[in-house]
Order: sequence, then C-alpha cells, then structure tokens
Amino acid sequence: MTPNRHFSRYREVIPDFPGFLAALERPLPPHVRVNRLKASPEAVTAEAAEEGVQLARSHPTDDTLLAAGGDTSPGNLTAYFLGHLHPQALTSCLAASALAPAPGAAVLDLCAAPGGKTAHAAALMENRGLIVANDLHTGRHPALAHNLARLGVLNAVITAYQAQQFPRRRRFDFVLADVPCTGEGGFRAVKGRTEPIRGPRAADLPGLQKQILVRGFDLLEPGGVLVYATCTYNPQENEAVVDHLLRRREAGVLPLDPGISSEPGLTDWEKERYDARLAETRRFYPHRVDSVGFYLARIGRTG
Repeated sequence: MTPNRHFSRYREVIPDFPGFLAALERPLPPHVRVNRLKASPEAVTAEAAEEGVQLARSHPTDDTLLAAGGDTSPGNLTAYFLGHLHPQALTSCLAASALAPAPGAAVLDLCAAPGGKTAHAAALMENRGLIVANDLHTGRHPALAHNLARLGVLNAVITAYQAQQFPRRRRFDFVLADVPCTGEGGFRAVKGRTEPIRGPRAADLPGLQKQILVRGFDLLEPGGVLVYATCTYNPQENEAVVDHLLRRREAGVLPLDPGISSEPGLTDWEKERYDARLAETRRFYPHRVDSVGFYLARIGRTG
C-alpha cells in the first residue's frame, strides 16, 4: 500500500497534503536532547564537533533541542555514552516540555519505556521530587532502567502496572500519558515499511487509550497538569480520546504553546463532532516540522 493510499483519509484535515506526502519520502532527520543533568548545550556541541557531528538548535527557544548533521549517528558519540545527550525526535521532546514538571513535584509517567520523556522530566525537575516511571511490559524495563541510569536520573522508581489500572492510592501533580498508538507519525517510506499498524490491534487502541487517559486524570491532583500524547494522525486516537474524557470528567483543555509550527486540534472528523475546546490541542506534521508526526493535549481539572 502506498503512503498516498493509506493517508488519503486525512486529505481534508492535513494542510498542504501534497507537501505532507512529499515529506514522507524523505528520511527522518536525527535530533538530540541535551541532558542538563550532566552537561550544557555548549559543551555537548563541542564534544560532538570533535567527532565530526555538527549540532544546531532546532527549537527557537529551547537550546537543549538540537538537530544532528554528519556521517556518525548521535547514538555512537562519546557524549551519548556519557549521558550528555539523548537521541529523541524533536516533537517527542515537546511532551515533557508541555508537562513542565516543577522541581520537588510528584510525577507519574504511565507508559514510560524506553525512558526518553521520563529522563527529560527529571532534568526539568533538577532531579528533585519523585517520578514513577510505569510500564506494563517488564521486558522493556532493562532499557528503561539503562537510559535513566545513563542520563543520571536519581528521582525515579520503575513500576509495572497496567496503565489503565494504575492504583489510585495517591494523586500526582503531573501525569504524562504518552499512550500506545498506531505510530503513523513515524512512518517514512524510505524505511522500507509499506504502511503503519493496521488490523485488530489498531482497532482496539482507541478503547485502551480512553481508559488510560481517564485513569491518568483520576490520578491528578487539583491544580495539576495531565499531558496526553501520541505519534499518530488518527482523530479516533487523538481528539476523540480527549473528547471522551471531557464528556465524562470535570476536565478542561489548558493552553499549549509549543514554540514551533503546529496546527489546532480538530473539532469534527467524518460524522463525529468534538468539544470545541479540542481546537486548543495541537497537531504536528512532518512537512511543517521535519520530525515525527505528533499530537499533544494539555489537560487540567475544572471542578
């Protein structure tokens, strides 16, 4: 199946659809996040340059988000092994930035592995407070623990609950729900894949995503912040999931300024109509921001 055929259902909602398809034919550029728990952007840039990799700012206001150019993968750099940087899609880094956890806060990352967003949150918290890094699949825990250790994270514990059934023994100041999704945003034709996830698993995902988001909201302290994130374009996994929460809980959509090109969330899709507040959520497309396609919603309590 060609990208045009798979993504044609989004033709009316993705601006400049031909430009979107053209972006899918280009390789995904590497980005890295500088780990301020261990190094400064200036030091990391100099370290990478010594090994032939040029790093340049890829976000207008966040100097820790850098694009990498050169023949060497950022994951092979000495700075990687020292924990000074972490390869991560530019749009993926926006999830922890939108969460913006304060030092000393209690944070829950419901679907944490492999740990890039968890470690980013720890850096924003200056390693103070508590992060519960949860992931159901224990086979992913070694990679999660390795990344947290490599990046110098000292304030996280790892748990293995089903995200949609995470115990309600306490509430958290910040909750991140970067949920399992079809991963359409990571599709690039040059990878050799013919299409994103399809079949029964894809059909089951919206139901799971709704359960995870509702549980995440129920675990949120009054005045807290919940971020919902996916790397897919499907409104049934994005706006429809947030709409489900808004209809069942005293929840509201909080302002979100990512600082880079984005489009407002949808308020209707095919025959469905969503809460007007969904326009305050954000969509990211690869021809607008040369990174993984992404969706972000920032949510708080209204009651």
